[in-house]
Amino acid sequence: MRSSSYFWRSCVVALFTALTACAAPFARPPIGAPTAVPTSSDPGSLAPRSTPNFASPPAYLRERVDALADAAKQPIPILTLTDGLAEDQKIAQELAIRDERFRQYIFDDRGRPLRNEIFQIYPARESDLTEQTQSCRASTCYRVEMYNYAYNLTMLAIVDVRVKSVLAVGSLAQTQPDIPAHLIEVAKRIAVNSIEVQAALGAKPADTDVLMASTKTALNRSRCERSRHLCVAPTFVKDGRALWAIVDLTELSLVGIRWTNVGKTGLAVTERKLQNLNLSELYCEKETRIERDGWSLNFILTSSDGLRVSEVTHQGQPVVRSVKMVDWHVSYSNTDGFGYSDAVGCPYFSQAAVIALEPPQVDDIVRDGKTVGFAISQRFQSEGWPTPCNYNYRQRYEFYADGRFRPMIASVGRGCGNDGVYRPVTRIAWAGEHNTFSAWDGTAWKPWTREQWQLQTRDSAYTPEGYRYRITDAAGAGYTVEPSRGQFGDGGRGDFAWTYITRHEATRDEGESDLITVGPCCNNDYRQGPEKFIEPVPEPVENASLVMWYVAQLKNDNRPGFEYCWADSVLVNGVYTAKEYPCYSGPMLAPIR
Repeated sequence: MRSSSYFWRSCVVALFTALTACAAPFARPPIGAPTAVPTSSDPGSLAPRSTPNFASPPAYLRERVDALADAAKQPIPILTLTDGLAEDQKIAQELAIRDERFRQYIFDDRGRPLRNEIFQIYPARESDLTEQTQSCRASTCYRVEMYNYAYNLTMLAIVDVRVKSVLAVGSLAQTQPDIPAHLIEVAKRIAVNSIEVQAALGAKPADTDVLMASTKTALNRSRCERSRHLCVAPTFVKDGRALWAIVDLTELSLVGIRWTNVGKTGLAVTERKLQNLNLSELYCEKETRIERDGWSLNFILTSSDGLRVSEVTHQGQPVVRSVKMVDWHVSYSNTDGFGYSDAVGCPYFSQAAVIALEPPQVDDIVRDGKTVGFAISQRFQSEGWPTPCNYNYRQRYEFYADGRFRPMIASVGRGCGNDGVYRPVTRIAWAGEHNTFSAWDGTAWKPWTREQWQLQTRDSAYTPEGYRYRITDAAGAGYTVEPSRGQFGDGGRGDFAWTYITRHEATRDEGESDLITVGPCCNNDYRQGPEKFIEPVPEPVENASLVMWYVAQLKNDNRPGFEYCWADSVLVNGVYTAKEYPCYSGPMLAPIR
């Protein structure tokens, strides 16, 4: 036993040494200085930073520590999933970990084992497939996700279990998969057993008191900052405030606690029952085709990228390959930098923080009594909404008969605070292989020659029609991009969006399949996730296949008469009814005449 403990301590030292010193195939920012000793304060405090005692952990972490120790001693040091796996999942996992491409980062450059863990194994769905994995349409394929704690790296594999072959392997630097159920339980145990949480709440909470335990987060001035460690935020609501217990699952410790104001509200009138199975079978496992008003397209509910539309054409002309919502980044403090990285998607085979509540809705767009197009709308909602620390997100695609279309996203609160900034990440993959993207400089269109990003500000230049960007093919046909400045009559106050252009290559999966949360919750600058596909060396984007990423920045408001990105429960005829104050965002795309 002593020998085993010594070995494990050595592995832990090697692991945390790797975090700061080992040579790695990815450029990683240096780890920040240790956090300061906390002081009693409101809205919260940092917990004293300490390396866990892996040789003698508390009882509630013993199982986790033993599993990590056992995995580190294996020839292939990967902690695998074991409980509740179907036979096909076991086969997919085994094939993935035997693939050299999938396990290329399980050791450092000196041969020391790094901590790698399988997080998810689920059936590959329509939204997971790319050009490399089209054979899965006629076979049985699974998606295997593995997290590398040392490099903060996610490995992805698509495995055909019928022919026993790994069809594709990819990696995403500085990203984290959705966490498995057993890690959610670990986070809860750490939170409810921490003296800081118990002191803040006045008593030890029960496991059933925990909200949002699976949602990834960050906290500045800690190792969670910029998501260099895997951190989640089990949350407790008390007396109109939410207590965030920010848990570091890399170090198995509490990082700190923070309070946010959420207000008091009653429950909505009805108890919502999610029709998960029917919803998944009809809208998550297969695409739905629409043809009307000159438009032809498919739509599907993805596992974590919201409602996706694809193969979009107008009057027979290709417009976009696909449009989807990748992430919700929700920050609750400009100084402390903490919040959530949310995913939205299907109820099944998904760790989306907020799931589809009902089927997509297709409605007419009516202006002045005349139908001018149609819209596809989707609601993603926590079951406890609109009570504190529950969320409601909306997606809406508007398609007009004149060729315009608008991908729209909204938050309807209530969330875990009244000072939140919501940053939804939209990905638009344009049709065509020979496109050029240009920005209006005040007098003329200036083409972008390489991948880059730009922020919409109050001083940004627009054409007389309100256009900020345009994308054109070799013949000059294409679309203009009109960011929201509050002009669309939907209550929006302006997007102040980051716009990114990246080059699409069929051999690289930079978001064609379902993306895990690609960016951290709380950065206030351009680092919202899409920059990962630009840095360190931007590629040429003239006469190329292009992807546009659009990240709006929406500030919530709960002031009476000014509510925005907010919801409340109001008493109507003796019962509580949800009152909504959505904040819609998204650009209008118009064909060049």
